[in-house]
Amino acid sequence: MSSPPPSTVEVVTWREAFRSDFERLNRQWIEKDFHIEGSDLASLTDPHGTFVAPGGEVLFALVDGRVLGTCALRKADGDTYELCKMAVSPEARGRDLGDALMRAALTTARERGARRMYLVTNSALAPALGLYRKHGFVTTRSGPELAAATGYSRADVEMVVDL
Repeated sequence: MSSPPPSTVEVVTWREAFRSDFERLNRQWIEKDFHIEGSDLASLTDPHGTFVAPGGEVLFALVDGRVLGTCALRKADGDTYELCKMAVSPEARGRDLGDALMRAALTTARERGARRMYLVTNSALAPALGLYRKHGFVTTRSGPELAAATGYSRADVEMVVDL
């Protein structure tokens, strides 16, 4: 008896129906190791207004129609996007959803004329750091001073990739 084929990951752009999934997935990872900050609240409650309306995007990774991952792109300037709020459901980790989201985010940014993408993260998030490095991101700054510069007390690593 053969096992069923593995489910494929479909990455889609912003859909209002998935608004609560964006908040749920991001709260899961933030609240696990950190805490929700004021700078998180607007993006979690209004991802369309925070990311999509000003020229960015929100992406969702679906498996069998279920939202199991998400990330956002914030347009920083004419040729730079920030990768924000990448999250994968704990039950789906290790199934390449982060990889699929990252490929889609890089492609979306390139298609919109971006020449670089950056992100801020935390040095304790080893799997995330590995994913970012795999896709060409390099550390440009690190240390506690990033918290003040970004508005996120958990931010201590900045990474950039040229597109």
